[in-house]
Amino acid sequence: RVYLERVPLKYLGLSYTEIWISESQERMVLAVPPNTVDQLISLFQGEGVEATVIGEFTDTRRLELFYEGNLVGDLDMEFLHKGLPQLEKKAVWELPQHAEPDFPQPTDLREDLLRILASWNVCSKEWVIRQYDHEVQGGSVLKPLTGVNNDGPSDAAIVRPILDSDMGIVVANGINPKYGDIDPYWMAASAIDEALRQVVAVGGSLRRVALLDNFCWGNPDKPDRLGGLVRAAQACYDVALGYETPFISGKDSLYNEFETEKESISIPPTLLISAVAVMDNVERAVTMDCKREGDLVYIIGTTWNELGGSQYYGIHGYVGNRVPRVDSKKGKRLMDALSAVMEKGLVKACHDLSEGGIGVAAAEMAFAGGLGMVIHLGQVPLGEAMNRDDYVLFSESNTRFLVEVAPEDRQQFEGMMAGVDFAAIGQVTSKERLEVYGLNGEIVLSALIAELKEAWQRPLRW
Repeated sequence: RVYLERVPLKYLGLSYTEIWISESQERMVLAVPPNTVDQLISLFQGEGVEATVIGEFTDTRRLELFYEGNLVGDLDMEFLHKGLPQLEKKAVWELPQHAEPDFPQPTDLREDLLRILASWNVCSKEWVIRQYDHEVQGGSVLKPLTGVNNDGPSDAAIVRPILDSDMGIVVANGINPKYGDIDPYWMAASAIDEALRQVVAVGGSLRRVALLDNFCWGNPDKPDRLGGLVRAAQACYDVALGYETPFISGKDSLYNEFETEKESISIPPTLLISAVAVMDNVERAVTMDCKREGDLVYIIGTTWNELGGSQYYGIHGYVGNRVPRVDSKKGKRLMDALSAVMEKGLVKACHDLSEGGIGVAAAEMAFAGGLGMVIHLGQVPLGEAMNRDDYVLFSESNTRFLVEVAPEDRQQFEGMMAGVDFAAIGQVTSKERLEVYGLNGEIVLSALIAELKEAWQRPLRW
């Protein structure tokens, strides 16, 4: 039973019909036991949030709407739940076959890394970020930009809602529409994995994480569009269960298509995943910038020949077919292990691997910290035989991190990480240059961090 005259209005003059069907945003309905209503309203008032009792549950099995004492709506609950037949739609999905990349491995990967850093999906978004005040109320612990000059890309944000508390909230995101060109299932799985590993990268854990989805899709009345949507939704179910991270909310924007006289143009199937986590102690927050010359660089996770939809294939004009996949059971063990060593303070810097793989992550860590780095691809744990340096350097396999560890913490770090794939693959240096040695031990990339940073910052320097 709902009393519509009790509903708070933004302005006067709404009819009871308009009050009932309005879709105004930022509203929520709660079911609350009568004996706790006053306590709950008091909590809301303390936060400056309006809360109003507008009705109650009854045993009549009817939805009854009242307005100023008059019954203005009366529906049987059986009709509400079962009065209409369930909608049936046809969903079809076929695995697309893209041209397999066919180009020789470059002898010098410097130019390729510069091009990837300058690509729209990777380059710095500093101009956009600085249009907004991300320090409102002074609770920002980890901001969107970090490093010695506060211009390196943070993996996630951390906010301390209660300023005299050590607890914080971690907010992270994952998205990669390019993977949807191959398989929306693995696009969705990868977006979840990315959001979760970014939570872990800043010092959070999977113990108290919730997920939110935001689907942007074409016309679901078309079988192929709906087929892709079904696969993406199935991935959300499967991966959320595997990581034990529930979805608590989400939204969708469908029918994003433009009709011309000759064709229908659909947006790419896109899924944004947001992860929100509770952090017990924000003093343990970890940033992604390199900290000290001589520290060791580890890769956590396994690298596969998974470059389908990657930035590297993209700059060479290909899409590919081997999209990065997710093993959520294995991934959970890995992220839990990394969280444990980070809680011990054994990790000085951490950066998740996503677009551009090892190459981009190493470059970003180096120029954000104003230091150099040496990487040895021959030490990278591989899930299969790979004989191309460029594929190892730019693979976008999921559930991977680069971490910086002090030499004196090496034994304890490696002991706690036993049971998951990891390896020491390099070192932080003071000469402000990124150097990468290939599978055969010969140098395949050498670039000043200043030119890497310039390539990354230049595209959106407006």
